[in-house]
Amino acid sequence: MAAVKHRVTIKGVKDGLLFLLDDDCPFGELLEELKHKLEKTHNKILTGPIIHVYVKLGKRKTAPEEKDAIREIIASRGNLLIQAIESEADALEPKLPSQGDLQIVKTIVRSGQVLHIEGSVMLLGDVNPGGTITATGNIYIMGSLRGMAHAGLEGDEKAIIAASHLRPTQLRIAGVISRPPDEWGTGEAFMEFAYIRSGAMEIDKVQHLHRIIPDAQ
Repeated sequence: MAAVKHRVTIKGVKDGLLFLLDDDCPFGELLEELKHKLEKTHNKILTGPIIHVYVKLGKRKTAPEEKDAIREIIASRGNLLIQAIESEADALEPKLPSQGDLQIVKTIVRSGQVLHIEGSVMLLGDVNPGGTITATGNIYIMGSLRGMAHAGLEGDEKAIIAASHLRPTQLRIAGVISRPPDEWGTGEAFMEFAYIRSGAMEIDKVQHLHRIIPDAQ
């Protein structure tokens, strides 16, 4: 009797969990098994504190809406934070620079939700505590950032995070993480931004952004 092939394999890694998704089966069947494992077979081990999730799609070429469907299922578990969704097929296609495509999104990222953008994003709304926003480029928030933000998701250390009200639980640019709760912002009504200088996270008023990115959009 042939062994049953798993469409979704979940493995523990140093920084969290690795989701390996089969690249040969129909996409609908893949989503069904992913949802089943999160709700049924792996329900107990996927509860508790925040867990970072890395998704590998193999050689599967996926449309943006298909990646969104994967994100929606995983994000339905409030403690799972998606750090990356990677496909070998994507690596074969040319990518725009992180500054090249600014998307404008009007929403509120609530607790347990993850908003991910390929490129740079301007969010017209807030990121609430427990909410997460990630982008491969820059993050501009026309509202309060009180959750977690990760810019330069694929390693761009020139990315920045700006917010009208900067009070995050965690900031991350590329692989640099900073979360000193007493250092966010000045307490004054200035829009601020975070950036990397000499390998460390720095905070400054947004009117000084031109010093970091002369042609910032």
